[in-house]
Amino acid sequence: MKFHLLDVVVLDADVPVRGLRRGDLGAVVDVHDPDGLEVEFVTASGRTQALVTVKETDVRAVADNDLVAVRRTA
Repeated sequence: MKFHLLDVVVLDADVPVRGLRRGDLGAVVDVHDPDGLEVEFVTASGRTQALVTVKETDVRAVADNDLVAVRRTA
């Protein structure tokens, strides 16, 4: 799937070094051809938790049956 700027995506794997877990929501802030994405993950208050470069296969689109939850970060 091709993603675009500001698309909301769901992380498909843990990234412990950045404090991210599978299921975290992020926003695409840059697209790198052919399959790279810069994704920003923020806390509920709006503070940036991580800005990471991932492959399109590392994230998925948000589905209609996804439930948003809150967890504490380290």
